[in-house]
Amino acid sequence: MHPILFEFNTPEFLRFILPDSLAIYSYGAFIALGALLGFFYTAWQAKKQLNISFEITNELILFILISAIVGGKFFIIFEDFSGFLKNPMNVFRNLSQGFVFYGSLLFAIPTMLIFFRIKKIPTLKMLDIMAVTACIVHGTGRIGCLMAGCCHGLPHDGFLSVIFTDPVCQASPLNTPLHPTQIYSMILIYGIMIFLLILARYKKFNGQLFISYLILYSIGRIFLETFRGDISRGYVIDDFLTNSQFISILVVSVSVYFYLKLRKKAKSK
Repeated sequence: MHPILFEFNTPEFLRFILPDSLAIYSYGAFIALGALLGFFYTAWQAKKQLNISFEITNELILFILISAIVGGKFFIIFEDFSGFLKNPMNVFRNLSQGFVFYGSLLFAIPTMLIFFRIKKIPTLKMLDIMAVTACIVHGTGRIGCLMAGCCHGLPHDGFLSVIFTDPVCQASPLNTPLHPTQIYSMILIYGIMIFLLILARYKKFNGQLFISYLILYSIGRIFLETFRGDISRGYVIDDFLTNSQFISILVVSVSVYFYLKLRKKAKSK
């Protein structure tokens, strides 16, 4: 694919502080695009549904981005602790790649809850907005994964396959047909987003969209993991249960509990 969108020579007056040439990486660019689109959607819906100001939304997205970066990097350490011990600085050298989605999500959720409490924002209603926002950011980010070759699939010599040839790509092995797991993930995420937008018209209780998002994505992720080829993400049970599958099972279990609890509470009113 195209891990580097474009490169350009650094202007002469900046070369004393910057390298002679700079590159814009696809992964970082699409993460940034997803964050921008997610911000616009959140600002629009927060104003429309809850009359929340642009400034408050701006603060919210900023805190979420910071927590997502920290969480995504932290889970890299969690998934490959031995590699981190050998070379700790590898985790921090490149912020344009190397994030674990579940790490970002599990750090972002408590950040949102604390922010909503401080700002006195209706938590469940705002979480329903953030469910679609998460799909926008995550789905757009997966395009960057496809371009960069990260989150790649197992070898698969079939109709649905993708071949990475650029040596800068993170996919391995190169020049070999692989499962297009990034595309599988995009189909899952955008499919969930469409479902949530339809469900929003018929939802029975506040929080239903967000919990449904967690359940649907986690179930989908359990199956997607069987096609993944980036084994460095780690296993809870070798060659049987990956870290992400284990987290998915926990997320589904907790989410189903809260789904049933909130639905029962809504019915009793």
